[in-house]
Amino acid sequence: MEIHHFQHGWVTPAISYALSVLGSMLGLVCAVRLRSATGTGARTWWLALSAIAIGGTGIWTMHFVAMLGFGVVGTTIRYDVALTAASAILAIAAVGLGMLVVFGGTTATRPGPARIAIGGVLAGLGVAAMHYMGMYAMHLNGAISYGTGKVAASIAIAVLAATAALWLAANVQRPVAIFGAALIMGVAVNGMHFTGMSAMSVHTRATATSPTGASGTSLLIPIGLTVLFGVLGLLYALMAAPTEEDRAAAEYLASRRLGTPAAPAPAAPRPGSLPSASGLSASGRSASGPSASGGNQPGPRSSALGGGSWTYRDRESR
Repeated sequence: MEIHHFQHGWVTPAISYALSVLGSMLGLVCAVRLRSATGTGARTWWLALSAIAIGGTGIWTMHFVAMLGFGVVGTTIRYDVALTAASAILAIAAVGLGMLVVFGGTTATRPGPARIAIGGVLAGLGVAAMHYMGMYAMHLNGAISYGTGKVAASIAIAVLAATAALWLAANVQRPVAIFGAALIMGVAVNGMHFTGMSAMSVHTRATATSPTGASGTSLLIPIGLTVLFGVLGLLYALMAAPTEEDRAAAEYLASRRLGTPAAPAPAAPRPGSLPSASGLSASGRSASGPSASGGNQPGPRSSALGGGSWTYRDRESR
């Protein structure tokens, strides 16, 4: 039977790719915050937000929108609402489990290759299960079968994509790198989806009854609103929560106002420069007054006040 994967043209694949990039980008930004967070509460918060962004928006919503472009000649398509919702939860849980393996603990430590590989396998298998659960939730007048080779290929792509995503979550930091990583993750997620879809064959049968369930268009508005408010919530959480740099800068300025500034880490001398002849106090000024040249030595600026990075802890790793 004839199957259409792009019955609305390139509209649905373009939107699904854009959603996967958006979700991946938000998830990677949350992962940057997760890497620098300490304490169970803060790390759990950012891990959950990252899993929701990547698993919910970047993977599951991409899957649902791409399915709106799927059609089979000779039958209508309906969806089991409960199974569809369960597949969304599974996608978020799978990504969350993989991230828990990689970033588990109460302190910020750089994960090793073994943890990333294990987390990638678990997350990838969960994402593949989400895809085929979503396909099982699809009702039509006919029998669905799958080619074993393409199913295996889609699972392998899911595992590789999840492993790459976790490695990126553990390493990328700068905005340009995050955007580039999100573009790559979008290609991987869409590649897994359409590889799995190409494994499917449908044999329709004539019947007087219509398949049960909800139509894809009837689910579009509630799912679209959920995704919209979810993305807005993620953006608000990212903007409202202070970064490590913000907290360090606030502590430094508060200590300056109290007159007992915390001593910043001494800066390494430039090549060829001579050390200052006068000792500097913690505030950065000479303990005995002006320098020999008659001017005041400016105090070293706290590293928290420097710009450029999105986190405070990872500055030295760049």
